[in-house]
Amino acid sequence: MAKSKLQRLLDKCIARQHIVIIFTVAYLLLTSSWVLIGRSLRANASLWDLSHVYLGLFAAFVALTFLITTCLKGKWRQYFPWLVADFTQLISDFKGLTKGKLPIAGGRGLFSIVEGLGLLVFLAVGVTGVLWFVTQGSSDALLWRSYHIFCTKGFIGFIGVHIVFACLHLLDFIRD
Repeated sequence: MAKSKLQRLLDKCIARQHIVIIFTVAYLLLTSSWVLIGRSLRANASLWDLSHVYLGLFAAFVALTFLITTCLKGKWRQYFPWLVADFTQLISDFKGLTKGKLPIAGGRGLFSIVEGLGLLVFLAVGVTGVLWFVTQGSSDALLWRSYHIFCTKGFIGFIGVHIVFACLHLLDFIRD
């Protein structure tokens, strides 16, 4: 079955967003230890501070648009089957794991559910960063900073799992 023009355009958009996310997140994570921001962005903020804040605001926007574009046309059911209490493929994937079989990519199984959770954690990093920025100078800013750091650590964990799953998917692809 041929894909519609709209679907091909959407697929191309998602692929480009993924590339933008990889480079943006890599920069933000690799330079985050050089960032010195507490309650507010200082008047004499460094290039690292400024680039982290403004690239982070951009990344928050990308996180939202990536979630939206990946969930269009009913694809949200692939990443969030638990919202409609559909655990059939997840259970099947776990049963397969007990027999030494890798879960299948796509569908509504383990790989897709983890990707969906990654989308939500990425959005949470963005939202907490935006709220930290918006509440600058107030006592709430430090609270949002701590949430932002917590979500970022969760997202780093997701990136590790995502890399392992991508490698397993490639291994499965090579075996066939």
